Amino acid sequence: MVADSEFDLIREFFSFSSSSGEGVVLGGGDDCALLEVSAGMELAVSMDTLLEGVHFPDSTDASDIGYKALAVGLSDLASMGAKPVWATLALTLPGIDRAWLRGFSEGFFSLAREQGVALVGGDTTRGPLTVITVQVHGLVPQGRALRRAGARCGDLIYVTGSLGDAALALYLMQQGTSVAGWLQRRLNRPAARVEQGAALRGLASACIDISDGVLADLGHILEASGAGARLELERIPLSEHYLACENALRERYQLALAGGDDYELCFTIPAEKKAQLERLFTRQGWPCSCIGVIESQPGLRCFLDDGSRYHPHSKGYDHFAQG
Repeated sequence: MVADSEFDLIREFFSFSSSSGEGVVLGGGDDCALLEVSAGMELAVSMDTLLEGVHFPDSTDASDIGYKALAVGLSDLASMGAKPVWATLALTLPGIDRAWLRGFSEGFFSLAREQGVALVGGDTTRGPLTVITVQVHGLVPQGRALRRAGARCGDLIYVTGSLGDAALALYLMQQGTSVAGWLQRRLNRPAARVEQGAALRGLASACIDISDGVLADLGHILEASGAGARLELERIPLSEHYLACENALRERYQLALAGGDDYELCFTIPAEKKAQLERLFTRQGWPCSCIGVIESQPGLRCFLDDGSRYHPHSKGYDHFAQG
């Protein structure tokens, strides 16, 4: 069968087998999906748009694009401590490329199945560029969602995983340098820290996912909390792959601080909960690093291991400030 209409595309590549999803009363196929939120739960909703040539290079494999299109939204849910349950998808395409659509849907649904997410609706349309918009929905116990506001003076600042790997992969690609497979995967298939986010409910005083770089995103926590912070740069977690490419960088910390696309969690906890947090993460095999402390003085200050002040060249990715 050759797809020749919007409805053919949906049936062939995005068939809505969502009726068995959690809380799905009526899935895709009607004018609206009908979804039931269980008593005692709150609905967390987030939306992200990926634009061809801006959020993924033209050479990116379609299955990686599909995977990442969902992963970035799941990272938002993780930062709120929410369990992913539903998603909607809107695609703008310049034409019908069946191989691309097959790869995209395979990548998207591989992550959806892994995380128990039902695709419950969407839209397709023709346009000059490929534009992908995904809305995700998650459930969190009433009153227990993690928020950006809540960090207090003396709280410790943590991040999960390692920082700068995805930005380094993109940087090396732009320099025409070969990129290790692990770094490439960190760029194209970020791991949303859903389990870690849920585990932080009741532990973290504030939380955010790192999409634009830890400087920018921690800055959002500070603004919402009316606080400042001190970062110790030698504590920034850098992977062995990042360190192996250090000679290719103009400056060691810039990509790790402001490169973006990490999709790790940055969170704060009261100092008295440090042992509890680290026991939990160690038991689960989840890496995390304490990188600083919340202070009362406004602003974000970075220090090198010799105690000298470090002034970053950029504070993070800005969608409207890129050349």
